[in-house]
Amino acid sequence: MDGAFFFTSIAPVFDLTNLFFILIGAVSGILIGSIPGLTSTMGIALLIPFTYGMPIIPSVGMLLGIFCGAMYGGSVAAILIKTPGTPAAAATILDGFPMGQRGEAGRALSIALFSSFAGGMTGALIMTFLSPFISKLALRFGPAEFFSLAIFGLSVIISISGKSLVKGLITAFFGLLIATVGMDKTSAYLRFTKAPGFYEGIPFIPALIGLFAVSEVYANIEKLLTGNVIKTKISGVLPSFKDLKAIWRQVITGGFIGSFIGAIPGAGGDIAAFVSYSEAKRTSKHPEKFGTGVPEGIAAAESANNGCTGGAMIPLLSLGIPGDSNTAVLMGAFILQGFQPGPMLYVEHLDIVYAVFASIMVANLGMLIAGIAGVRLFARIISIERKLLIPAILVLSLVGSYAINHNMFDVYFALVMGLVGYLLQKFEFPLSPILLALILGPMSESNLRRFMQIDDGQFWRLFTKPICVVFITLALGSLVSSVINQRKIRKSG
Repeated sequence: MDGAFFFTSIAPVFDLTNLFFILIGAVSGILIGSIPGLTSTMGIALLIPFTYGMPIIPSVGMLLGIFCGAMYGGSVAAILIKTPGTPAAAATILDGFPMGQRGEAGRALSIALFSSFAGGMTGALIMTFLSPFISKLALRFGPAEFFSLAIFGLSVIISISGKSLVKGLITAFFGLLIATVGMDKTSAYLRFTKAPGFYEGIPFIPALIGLFAVSEVYANIEKLLTGNVIKTKISGVLPSFKDLKAIWRQVITGGFIGSFIGAIPGAGGDIAAFVSYSEAKRTSKHPEKFGTGVPEGIAAAESANNGCTGGAMIPLLSLGIPGDSNTAVLMGAFILQGFQPGPMLYVEHLDIVYAVFASIMVANLGMLIAGIAGVRLFARIISIERKLLIPAILVLSLVGSYAINHNMFDVYFALVMGLVGYLLQKFEFPLSPILLALILGPMSESNLRRFMQIDDGQFWRLFTKPICVVFITLALGSLVSSVINQRKIRKSG
């Protein structure tokens, strides 16, 4: 790397005008991410037309600001109202919401903010210095490798099953079952129902909103008249030294996990967050405390999903292959500006590549600044009286469900899934395994089918592929350690 050329290339990023646009993007991203149903992909897509005619650096910088800001913004709703603002924040609920219910919403938000920033910077640094190596590794992923990755992800279910492994597995199998509803991806055969709303499968975002947000509304309806208020402690806008000492390992590990999973096309922050959470719980001396509101759980999830922002940019810039839906839309922004992502971008426009590296770092810094300014305001939301807060949550949830496809079917489905989630929680069944199954079920099924077609139905060939062997070994290790941890949890309980 030519140092002089590098610094010359990134210098325009620090122009005040460009910094302003990046900050605007970060603030917009936090607001978009904190509203259930309004994903970062939607935010980037909505703002792309406004970048037409703008220079490449401020336009891409603003969009990267939305990308990074929305990842943190998802944790705001997860911590305050038990609803992941974005799918990548689903794992944050496990410890973020319980901490908020203890009256420590400010603490939870500050831990999420710092972890998001540290994970995002880790991903940006890995993108800057290791993108050629990681992109070559990502090219080796085919159907067999994606299937084994999905199996590894599904092995995390035990870690997020709470105190009852049996109940966790029941909800996981329920999630896998409903994940098969809709049109078969290989034969186009409609399974279980011919209802038009299910042609593309279970509507994921409405299911997510229903399971967590609407179910919480149902659970709180009987408390509407009590006027209960949770008094929130806001001691600072950044984690205390004690919290930093507790979470630094999870922040570093989560940043690396997020970066490498994000670099795999088709994987995303939701998978990375659950894998990182499971790893943090597996290696913890006190796994029984996870799920009760511990800083380590929040840090593991948030550092991983933000690490994906840098990781997902690696295949986009190096190979011209989007790492996830966000970078697929970003690819359109590059093309709109007259730049084609891919290997030739490094040859013909290396200065733009370096500017993108710097922009994503500045975007994470902008997210940190905007988050610090908003932590106290966000934390006070939980102090609103229930008779005002619960209807507001319901309205936002239904609007978010409708906003995805502009379809009332999704609104009705969210209400039904809310009832399912309410009943499951009533009988102490965990909801997170359903969500993970909905994410990984279609991925594992479609890639297994493709692999079997390519390899003439010879399943044993899966064990001849090095990457598959690594993921399967990790899955087995995760299962064994998770079972051991579950025994510790039962004994402590």
